[in-house]
Amino acid sequence: MTTPTPASTEWPLWEVFVRSRAGLDHKHCGSLHASDAKMAIQMARDVYTRRQEGTSIWVVPSSAIVASDPADKDMYFDPAEDKVYRHPTFFTLPAAVNHM
Repeated sequence: MTTPTPASTEWPLWEVFVRSRAGLDHKHCGSLHASDAKMAIQMARDVYTRRQEGTSIWVVPSSAIVASDPADKDMYFDPAEDKVYRHPTFFTLPAAVNHM
């Protein structure tokens, strides 16, 4: 019989996102290990919203997140600099969206 390694007995890693107020976006605030999504939500509430500063919590398995490679920055982000029409500089924002 083989002895289990720490990696094989460790709970999955979850990324935690919290919305601080209605109308704002969710911000990544950290990671935690939990056995399932329900436990991850409960643990995220206990760890990241101790002062009732959140209105919504998202938890996502870290293994489900796909990210670009920082070495590919030019390929993803530099071409947009010459497209000024993509930037909101040609109109004024209404007061209702002043948090943007």
